[in-house]
Amino acid sequence: MIGAASVRDRRPEPVFARAVRSAVGPARTVLALDGTPYAPADREVLAVGLDGPLPSADAAVVSLSPGAWPAVQARLAEVRRAVAGPVVVLTIDPERVQDHWLTEYAPAVSAGWADGYPRLDRLAAALGGTVETTRLPVPFTCVEGFPEAFYARPERLLDPGTRTADPAWDALDDLTARRAVTALRTALETGEWDRRYGHLRRQPTYDGSVVLLRSERPA
Repeated sequence: MIGAASVRDRRPEPVFARAVRSAVGPARTVLALDGTPYAPADREVLAVGLDGPLPSADAAVVSLSPGAWPAVQARLAEVRRAVAGPVVVLTIDPERVQDHWLTEYAPAVSAGWADGYPRLDRLAAALGGTVETTRLPVPFTCVEGFPEAFYARPERLLDPGTRTADPAWDALDDLTARRAVTALRTALETGEWDRRYGHLRRQPTYDGSVVLLRSERPA
């Protein structure tokens, strides 16, 4: 989920990091595929890219970014063979992205996120073995700036810096981006957003599209 972005708006979310650490279990050596920042810092972390030899390890961690799937897909089978224990993947369920209110105001952003991630069944098939799927609620204070992080803080998306930190926003042409921002700003200024979605401001978490997959090697 982490992509190239600003320090302020695309930091690893501690709630997700704790879930990853729990899924990794007692593993002492952990492969961190494609520079993921979610590999537990209290283990021996071996950073590996999307090509080249893979060292053996007790576990592996992957956090998918939008559009990274084609390159990662071929690598996962190799990672599964190199790792004795769990392979843990933090990702987005594309089938749930469109449920977020942002789809109404910036449909191209939601479409960009949904198109950027593989379906969970394809991901599970690439991982192989026994795959356990866990949904991770998004916390109110989420610091990783993907769209659902601002489920209760829509005003943040009026900030150009916040939008630039999101690859789906950054990919929009200027006219489409301005129309989306204007629609959201108008909904906030008229009170429409709060009439329809204001209850989210009181929710400590949001049950969205963030998913953790844990694959165990076949017996």
